[in-house]
Amino acid sequence: MNEYIADIEHYEKVITRVQGAKRLLWIATADLKDLYVKKGANDAIPFLSVLNDLVKRGVEVRLLHAKEPGTAFRNDFDKYPALWKGLQRRLCSRVHMKVVVIDSELVYIGSANLTGAGMGMKSPLNRNFEAGILSDEDGFIDAAMVHINDIWEGKHCTKCGRKDLCLDCIVK
Repeated sequence: MNEYIADIEHYEKVITRVQGAKRLLWIATADLKDLYVKKGANDAIPFLSVLNDLVKRGVEVRLLHAKEPGTAFRNDFDKYPALWKGLQRRLCSRVHMKVVVIDSELVYIGSANLTGAGMGMKSPLNRNFEAGILSDEDGFIDAAMVHINDIWEGKHCTKCGRKDLCLDCIVK
């Protein structure tokens, strides 16, 4: 299954599936903000709460992003102690991809950052125009995981040429 998704579908088809991850959740995004997601019919919670619950359930959660998130995200992060040690996080200023891998069974590859206007529950009047592919095809999933893991392990660091800008140098 390869499914083209746009705009609000990022929230409905990616974020809702993230909440059901059982073993693994890898997220790569250029921009990371304090996005909110639905809980129940009328409530909204920080996405960090979802990640916190996943970590507490033993899900491997990796977050690869390009820059430090904003103040609101950092303040919310401090409210979720399971994330302090359980969330695996790396910074790489060259990350511009937007990829979400869920349980090695589903992959999103597209334009939406992990922000309210990209994947969050903003109103249609405040959303970015986004597009992506949601796939359960092994070849897509494997390629995405290899690509993320290569960056995660620092395989590109020695030739990067941007170490002076690197806030979280993976390979010294």
